[in-house]
Amino acid sequence: MARIEDYALVGDLHTAALISTEGSIDWLCLPRFDSPACFNALLDTPSAGRWLLAPEGGGECTGRHYRQETLILETEWVTPTGAVKIIDFMPPRDGVADIVRIVVGVRGAVRMRGELVLRFDYGHIVPWVRHDEHGIHAVAGPDAAYLVTEAPLRGERLRTISDFTVSAGDRVPFVLTWTPSHLSRPRTVDPERVLASTEEFWRQWTAKCTVAGPHRAAVQRSLITLKALTFAPTGGIVAAVTTSLPEELGGQRNWDYRFCWLRDATLTLQALLAAGYTEEAASWRDWLLRAVAGDPKDLQIMYGIHGERRLPEVELPWLRGYENSAPVRIGNGAAGQLQLDVWGEVLDCLSLTRNSLLTSTDESWDVQLALMEHLESVWDRPDNGLWEMRGPRRHFTHSKVMAWVAADRMVKGVRDFGLPGPADRWEELRDTIHAEVMSRGFDAERNTFVQSYGRPELDASLLLIPRVGFLPPDHPHVIGTIDAVQRELTRDGFLRRYNPAECDDGLPGEEGVFLACSFWLVEALLGAGRHHEAHELFERLLALRNDVGLMSEEWSIEDGRQLGNTPQAFSHFALVKSALELQEDGVHRSDTPLPGRGR
Repeated sequence: MARIEDYALVGDLHTAALISTEGSIDWLCLPRFDSPACFNALLDTPSAGRWLLAPEGGGECTGRHYRQETLILETEWVTPTGAVKIIDFMPPRDGVADIVRIVVGVRGAVRMRGELVLRFDYGHIVPWVRHDEHGIHAVAGPDAAYLVTEAPLRGERLRTISDFTVSAGDRVPFVLTWTPSHLSRPRTVDPERVLASTEEFWRQWTAKCTVAGPHRAAVQRSLITLKALTFAPTGGIVAAVTTSLPEELGGQRNWDYRFCWLRDATLTLQALLAAGYTEEAASWRDWLLRAVAGDPKDLQIMYGIHGERRLPEVELPWLRGYENSAPVRIGNGAAGQLQLDVWGEVLDCLSLTRNSLLTSTDESWDVQLALMEHLESVWDRPDNGLWEMRGPRRHFTHSKVMAWVAADRMVKGVRDFGLPGPADRWEELRDTIHAEVMSRGFDAERNTFVQSYGRPELDASLLLIPRVGFLPPDHPHVIGTIDAVQRELTRDGFLRRYNPAECDDGLPGEEGVFLACSFWLVEALLGAGRHHEAHELFERLLALRNDVGLMSEEWSIEDGRQLGNTPQAFSHFALVKSALELQEDGVHRSDTPLPGRGR
């Protein structure tokens, strides 16, 4: 089975496919990110669905890359008889979903092998396949797929096989189109024409990027990845395109990340706005306002890409899981948890929008008032924390800090923008929460903030205290926390979220180092004036990306490989934010406040 870092991404802003270094599409959900997958080899074996297209005899490619400033993947093989290239992409959606693969002869003559195994409903359903003058037509329940190609096709053991030879200068296209089965056959696209239009789309989009400096290429690739994780009709951004890629190989920490998390909100906006993408930022803000509309007590930590609230968690026993890491889950039960930090994330996000987009805030302020009124009555309750602990609820320090953020941003909405609200009451609440965190969330003997009140465990989220403006980045309590976190939570210099063996998170097993948290450490070190350490750690983190610049959720120190769902929005947002902070540091150094460090 391919490693997680062996996969590259192509997408059409509605869904996305993962393509391995062996030329196999092993994961694709149609027609949306959160739809049932039709290629499921990622979570089982090739018999669960894949689309292989590679030189006969197989093997990993000799090189691959994205066309500059695009999401068009080019994969190359050099064989004893010649060289061949495959161009993979998905045109931005215009009604139906297309995935296009163009085999290009580069040198000599190469014998090719294609194997299409469609298995709808997460590998559970084998479609009825018919051949026609254009290729094949597959139908199963609500799903229909059409493969159009001039290459020869034949059926073999419930697979569609294609054997052909490509010579230098040849271009052999394959177009797989999905449509609802009750509709008539969709139009056939011209592969070369949509290749040109797809390249133009991505080049126009990346041209908007305003980021300069030594890390521009890494930032731009992360921004393209984040754009690919965006569901264009609503503006929602999924956490990843996959489900159940494990945080521990062979373990049970396997979750569905094809949804939109509210705690990504502020980080999302900071990254998009700083890079010049105001349209995407505004769309994300609008998605957020629609999703949270309703009774404030019903606020969830995550929603579906249309804003759906019901995300029931179900296990799929017929799939073995990635490298036998079972169970495979769809849906996410954490949607029903109480995580008090979410109110702070939402109100911080809308405050940032008010400061940066300079749009009318009338429609959002009423929502903010309702959210704040509810938070005032619940902020002092124990919760599940930002890491979605499935153990007993506790008074998590980060949750209380984010409640402080909520009050602080609401006060500033009144004081700085003249919006209506009880600023004096919120100021009093802000001061009360601050005093409580300083008293109950800080271990004076060890000189560090702690994960939760009355307990000794540490947590990477404590590094966010200066970012949100709770304390200055060079405050002694912050410096002490950085030192403690580095001492107790780092492995080979990279940061874990917390120690699962100590924290009673309700789950067995361990996990890798968390990449977003390690980027938080970069920012914390920078704020503390430890510039060399910050730059060094950032460069080490960049080296953990795969060959096409993608990052998953975690990294295994022991095995030297990526873990968790991929590509992970949280990791890429954190990369962008850290790169921008480092760039600003190169201009201002530590004697000038940096954008985004407190407010």
